[in-house]
Amino acid sequence: MSNESLSASVENFIKAIYGLQQELEQEASLQDSKNTQELRVSTNAVSVALEITAPSVTDMAKRLMENGLIDYRKYYGMRLTEKGTALALRLVRRHRLIELYLVNELGYELHEVHDEAEELEHTISDRFVEAINTKLGNPQFDPHGDPIPNEEGLMTKRDLHPLSQLPLATPAQVSRFIAHDDQMLQHTLDRGFQLNSRVEVIARDPYEGPLTIQLDGTETIIGYTLAESILVEVLS
Repeated sequence: MSNESLSASVENFIKAIYGLQQELEQEASLQDSKNTQELRVSTNAVSVALEITAPSVTDMAKRLMENGLIDYRKYYGMRLTEKGTALALRLVRRHRLIELYLVNELGYELHEVHDEAEELEHTISDRFVEAINTKLGNPQFDPHGDPIPNEEGLMTKRDLHPLSQLPLATPAQVSRFIAHDDQMLQHTLDRGFQLNSRVEVIARDPYEGPLTIQLDGTETIIGYTLAESILVEVLS
């Protein structure tokens, strides 16, 4: 099965597993777990992510295992093979470059770009993707702050932390938005947050209460849930 012959449903399946694997590995790293090689994505997790039935997930998993894209084990779940990971990174690269192009060159709002990129990533050619990359100057991050894989699948790594966990009086820079829906993302922007904004936590209420912060020099109060969805990089 060549990359050119892959259907949109297969590509979405591979990308969903990649995203779920990344979440599992991030959780494991927070728990200082050193064994992330055998973390497996459950059938139910893929079913929920793609809004398809569990039997459909199993059928697709078996099909893609035959093509060497995933390692599927009944009752244990699935994870991408090296070949599957390379394909996933190619798809992620496409998606994130398209999002950045839509924002920078076509004037799209940030909350509008995800669905548009989901459609376009399955239809444009590799040549067009690389033309976008050149036009944008080989960018490292998309408009949400997510890293863009290069042609070899490598991404810039940063030490990011949720704003909700930033120590008091520690200068930091807004580096990534991880809101899971458009309304939360728009709310984040409406509150004045932008990539590269300077932020500092002045005070926080206990038990996941609101935070008093200074955002680009202006003091404001935000909720804990919003602060969780904003990743920051501590400034030296």
